[in-house]
Amino acid sequence: MKRPAGYWRHRLFQAAVILKGIDAVLEVIGGALLVAFGQQGIGRTVRFLTQHELTEDPHDLVAGWVLRYTRHIGVATVHFAAAYLLVHGLVKVGLAGGLIREKRWVFPVALVFLGMFVLYQLYRFQHHPSAPLAFLTVLDLAIMALVWREYVALPHA
Repeated sequence: MKRPAGYWRHRLFQAAVILKGIDAVLEVIGGALLVAFGQQGIGRTVRFLTQHELTEDPHDLVAGWVLRYTRHIGVATVHFAAAYLLVHGLVKVGLAGGLIREKRWVFPVALVFLGMFVLYQLYRFQHHPSAPLAFLTVLDLAIMALVWREYVALPHA
């Protein structure tokens, strides 16, 4: 059976938006957990998760680094992270929902927000280069291209 032109592009668009939506839900959950547990909850959780490893090897680099790092996280940092995750996640949930339902007005809004996220990621990359951040930025640019292609292919109302 022959697929119509643009079928695979559309399927890739749908998969990308669904993955972005799942990521957004996880961000909202993470932000809510930060609000619920706060700085002290993070410390308790990290101590619980690293306790076994540090009992076996008190000089474990990863467990020791995580434990030391989380001791220096301030309340303001936790509040900022929670607010960022909640707002960022909720915006992405809304955009993903609108894109999947093919609401025409959501496409340009999604492109603007994705563009802002990419600019922020490029700013962060300039100060703290990392392979995961580079990968996420390239992925977001690819998703922007898919959103644009879908927007252009939508029938005009």
